[in-house]
Amino acid sequence: MEIILLERIEKLGTIGDVVTVKDGFARNFLLPGKKALRANEANRMLFEANKAKIVADNDARRAEAEKHSVNVEGKSVVLIRASSNAGQLYGSVSVRDIVDALNADGAGIAKSMVVLERPIKTIGVFDVKVTLHPEVVVSVKVNVARSPDEAEQQAAGVDVIKAMFEDEAAADAASEFEAGNGELPEDEAAPAAEAAASEGAAEGDEG
Repeated sequence: MEIILLERIEKLGTIGDVVTVKDGFARNFLLPGKKALRANEANRMLFEANKAKIVADNDARRAEAEKHSVNVEGKSVVLIRASSNAGQLYGSVSVRDIVDALNADGAGIAKSMVVLERPIKTIGVFDVKVTLHPEVVVSVKVNVARSPDEAEQQAAGVDVIKAMFEDEAAADAASEFEAGNGELPEDEAAPAAEAAASEGAAEGDEG
């Protein structure tokens, strides 16, 4: 379907551009959202007659969004969730979860503004886009952790899952050592004994 854009659409164009899109995208998103008009002769004339007002309204909304952006840009929110030992969440973090956390911190945004490319299903720190206006996009950080302490570690750049596995590996190695009373494991002790015997035999021949 050929349409006339009434606002900037990422990867498509800006106000007044005539572009071709899939019918479903136009019918389900662009047209009902008043982001575009069908590109027929009547709508072309309508757009040209109202172009100055459309552009002026867009400029006003963009200026308002730019002011609003200072309350959103760079915000970091913490969401505490239960997860497996591998860091997989029991469920996922939704757009609503992120919006509620941001608004509790004074962001003042709507659900439609958050761009979540894929559901968040693991613990970690994620960069999430917030579209305050088609031409004003800011970024926030969503810190998903199992406890406030882990959230602090992640905010400081620590990979808590990797650190946890490293701690477990170190603990397992220590347990094995203690179980052997400080002796080498069998697979390492046998070659060592053979080497010692060979050295003893060589010394005897020299004597």
